[in-house]
Amino acid sequence: MEERVLERKIIFEGRLLRLRVDKVELANGVISTREVVEHRGAVAILPILPDGNILFVRQFRLPAGKVLLEIPAGTLSPKEEPLECAKRELEEETGYIAGEWRKLTSLYLAPGYSTEYIHIFLAEDLRAGESRPDEDEEIKVCQFSLKEALEMVRSGEIEDAKTVSALLFYKTFIKEG
Repeated sequence: MEERVLERKIIFEGRLLRLRVDKVELANGVISTREVVEHRGAVAILPILPDGNILFVRQFRLPAGKVLLEIPAGTLSPKEEPLECAKRELEEETGYIAGEWRKLTSLYLAPGYSTEYIHIFLAEDLRAGESRPDEDEEIKVCQFSLKEALEMVRSGEIEDAKTVSALLFYKTFIKEG
């Protein structure tokens, strides 16, 4: 079932991603093209406050055309370890620092066209600090109980895939064991 790359062209290279078009040969001999967004990878953090509430961020997402409710997340810097990125992003976006970290899972967000692989961490033993969002980010931090968050997933209010995945993973494999 593997595809063999016959030709590769880089169409665009930006600061965050690269777009390439590959000419491939399928196992059955058919020749096709694949448009691929190359991404360095990312992290997402499910931050649990001492009272059990979860920290979220609201921010406008231009590709979606609206404000989304998400867990904190960010793109890996070159050669950055996922856990170090998670610690940095949690503090930058929310101002919180976690005393306990646990990796929940890693997954591809859109493997049909993107190489982006995201590492999802659970952050606990949180203590408040000062947020320092990137200058090109406008973020509002808010919190909800797990029950409220899951209801927002069910109702469609939470539409972000990494957030839905993190919440369901946590509820299924951590909270209920």
